[in-house]
Amino acid sequence: MIAAHVRLLLVIPLFFLCESSLDPQMRAFVGTIVRSRVVPEKALPALDSEIARIARWKNSWLPEAICLLAAVLVSLFAAGLRLSGKTAALDPSRAITDVPLGALWYWIVCLPLFRFLMFRWIWRIALWCFFLWRVAKLELRLVPTHPDCAAGLGYLEVVQTHFALLVLAISMVVSASFAEEISSGKSVFEVIYPALALTLIVDLALVLGPPSVFAFKLRVCQEKGLSDYMIFAARYVTDFEKKWLDPAAPSKQPLLGTSDLQSLADLSNSVGIIRNMRWAPVSMRLVIAIVIAALLPMLPLFLYKYPIAELVEKLVKKLAGL
Repeated sequence: MIAAHVRLLLVIPLFFLCESSLDPQMRAFVGTIVRSRVVPEKALPALDSEIARIARWKNSWLPEAICLLAAVLVSLFAAGLRLSGKTAALDPSRAITDVPLGALWYWIVCLPLFRFLMFRWIWRIALWCFFLWRVAKLELRLVPTHPDCAAGLGYLEVVQTHFALLVLAISMVVSASFAEEISSGKSVFEVIYPALALTLIVDLALVLGPPSVFAFKLRVCQEKGLSDYMIFAARYVTDFEKKWLDPAAPSKQPLLGTSDLQSLADLSNSVGIIRNMRWAPVSMRLVIAIVIAALLPMLPLFLYKYPIAELVEKLVKKLAGL
């Protein structure tokens, strides 16, 4: 019953906690791109239209009903789907009268509730991806020299970081299911390696995929920025050399205290920011956070392969020189 307790006591609360933390961040992202004028005034009506459409779909009863129906159908046919874990489906060989009331409550109410929330999250992630895709279609005012190295879309990384709770919940379910399989002898420890890799790939795609819809616009912004600033830099350094390095035209201004050298350095920094622009508003910090959230629940599984008592005994022997 490891996975059952994990689903009820850990994963379902994490689903609600993730939703309560994500919704304000999503609204903050919209407010940020409006206040910073990444979305110019002429594109605001289109943005308001997309927000209203997403709100209608989010509050509609039909997607919720479809999610509930999918959860019920999966629960009804779970025995034939060969799902991982002993508590993923009721054993069809057992009579209902032989099942305790607590277990019946789990099979009939708790497990469908978990699956309903899972399908509901899939729908909400799809809505978020669609919204970002529609925002990427707007005429955005992206600035290639923006310090966030994402042309002004850097706050989106903050939003995606809050998906770490959802990633943690997914990995908990996978880890608990494998724990049930290994402890019951239906599976061996070695199967967790490909499952671990697949879970990590799915989690990274889940979090890094939505911001990638801006990749084309950011690449175009970077290329245009490099072109514009290279032309501007060429003009500036040509005038700089004529003013300070050409012996035929000595400058009448004192070299010490001039702002020309600082301006040249600032121009170099601006070009460097454009060169380091990311094609998606994500960074290595986000990737590390998602990897940790995905792998952390998997670590207890290694106790099946390396029991902690044996590890401590070996460590003590090594330290004692035995």
